[in-house]
Amino acid sequence: MSNQQAVLVAQISDLHIKAHGKLSYRKVDTLGALRKVIARLNALQPRPDTVVITGDLVDFGHESEYQTLKEALQSLDIPFWLLAGNHDDRQMMRRVFADQPYLFQQQEFIQWEGECGPLRLLALDSTVPQQPQGALCAERLGWLAERLSAEPTRPTLVMLHHPPFISGIGHMDRQRLVNPQALAEVIARHPQVERVLCGHLHRSMHINFAGTLACSAPGVSHQVVFDLREEGIANFCLEPAGFLLHRWTADQGVITHQCVIDAFDGPYPFYDENGLID
Repeated sequence: MSNQQAVLVAQISDLHIKAHGKLSYRKVDTLGALRKVIARLNALQPRPDTVVITGDLVDFGHESEYQTLKEALQSLDIPFWLLAGNHDDRQMMRRVFADQPYLFQQQEFIQWEGECGPLRLLALDSTVPQQPQGALCAERLGWLAERLSAEPTRPTLVMLHHPPFISGIGHMDRQRLVNPQALAEVIARHPQVERVLCGHLHRSMHINFAGTLACSAPGVSHQVVFDLREEGIANFCLEPAGFLLHRWTADQGVITHQCVIDAFDGPYPFYDENGLID
């Protein structure tokens, strides 16, 4: 099957934008990192059909931060969808991104449904105001169950900010989704769910979840330090940043690629006129 018959969904996450390019944690140029990933996405061939941004759009939920983000996203030549994370403020998101009507599909929560060709996109709001951990109440889960039941055969990506699994990184697991089993019970009843996509962890992870695959995206700027000790300190590092690219085809479903943002040496050929290079 050719690329022209595929649907490409890029996932970026945890932008942590500060106003006017101020460094996050006095160290990380998150605005510069966003501009780099935008340039990378714009240059991809074939170009993704859409971009989903799985939360922590800004650092403190300030209006000036969202304005800075909105200005930067004007250079993204691909349609995008926004999700809320624990660093976000729902009302401020809606005020600044009032031109994104899907953010207003529900009165309280930023939950929405959209589509990208044959793929259906369903976004959950897992945020708890002023708290780092995530939760899904009966209302939010009921909405998901209703929307999944409405189109039971259409391939679907379900998205939220907080991971519904234990990563092994102690300080992050103390702020994950607190009721993952409730989400799993809904997902397990709907085999059309191709992926459950999340952010928050600033690392790429993949795990079997409720009959499908749950994937967390790496950060586009800084990463959470890889430390599997329960008492590990909450630190970040500047490992190579990245994003996920989810490629759907009718005959295979979704395959997920982890992609880096920075340029590296290459490409180099495997073969020359004599065959495999020795």
